[in-house]
Amino acid sequence: MKFDHCALEECGVARFLSLLDGPWATLIVRELLKKPHRFNELLTALPGISAHTLSSRLRKFEAHELVTRTAYAEIPPRVVYELTPVGMELRPVLDAMNAWAMTVPPRLFGLDDPKESAVTG
Repeated sequence: MKFDHCALEECGVARFLSLLDGPWATLIVRELLKKPHRFNELLTALPGISAHTLSSRLRKFEAHELVTRTAYAEIPPRVVYELTPVGMELRPVLDAMNAWAMTVPPRLFGLDDPKESAVTG
């Protein structure tokens, strides 16, 4: 893999980040990889995200065809967000991110290392 070009047209990393910028974007995708969600389910699953940020990210994902929004004509209205096939293709990307992060010593994230706690405890 070459990282010689920085222009959006020529760099996959730049393209990725243009759609999935910020930590919330990736975490929203992580939740939607599990199953389709209603808006409030996503808010609950992502403590700390504001309704405005979630709404903004979901609109952006919908515009870029990563997510579908299905509104059901019910009372009360029900809206469900689901990854499209293109959005589902992010699974190996998030799997790779997860695998890498789990190899990094927990102390680098400000966490206690459970292996070290077991030895000293």
